[in-house]
Amino acid sequence: MAGTGDGTVGKALVVLDQVASFGRPVRFSELLDDSPFPKPTLYRFVQTLTNQHMLSYDADRQTYTPGLRLVRLAHAAWEQATLAPMARPFLDALSREVGETVHLAQLDAGQVLYIDKRNAADPIKMYSQAGKVGPAYCTGVGKVMLAFLSDDAADVIITQQSFHKFTPQTLTDEAALRRELADIRTNGYGFDREEHEPGIICVAMPILSEAGRVLGAISVTSTTARTNLAGLEQLVPVLRPAAAKIAQAAQNWSFPDFNTNEEARM
Repeated sequence: MAGTGDGTVGKALVVLDQVASFGRPVRFSELLDDSPFPKPTLYRFVQTLTNQHMLSYDADRQTYTPGLRLVRLAHAAWEQATLAPMARPFLDALSREVGETVHLAQLDAGQVLYIDKRNAADPIKMYSQAGKVGPAYCTGVGKVMLAFLSDDAADVIITQQSFHKFTPQTLTDEAALRRELADIRTNGYGFDREEHEPGIICVAMPILSEAGRVLGAISVTSTTARTNLAGLEQLVPVLRPAAAKIAQAAQNWSFPDFNTNEEARM
């Protein structure tokens, strides 16, 4: 498991990730069943994290949840290290114009981190929510970011993809993904063709700095019951300037550089 070789801090983060992954209050016995650590080590980490308010313990239910200190840190990270605050007015304007779901995402450890979202005028149920992590190889925002990384950074992230088959349309091997990325580079935008969730489609655009560095991506998402890929493609002339405006607003801000091997491994 990632982080177990990174000393005490890395091991503590593994425990935090594990608690968060349940998506609900979790008992110590449940953590132990799937932990890379022996019981005494896991117990020590859980107690330390609880004492530091990184975990919260419910004595009545004997369960753990992510602590409020993490909420404060997450809010600071959202404000200081993501595109979300500066992209907000442009997402609002795009959402009003297209009337469909709008996503803002960045790459995180080879995956897609959704950092903001605007629901459609007629909301639809889907996996993506701000704060959730999704696969890069089968989401529109993930593929357009991968397509514009440096070759070395893209190579590293592609090796991290699971290529799990979520739907009949999911790309399930590296060769198919690379062909798709080449098309995206040619066109400047890409699609999710029901690759992650049945019935969910999107058109996505990378957010690039003046130097061509990948800062993030935006997408307009809908359902096959409401539109089709050709209909979404007609929104490219609206999506492109929105991405450019976000990039311009971010020009003087510092973001992780995904064009290096080191960052791609983090």
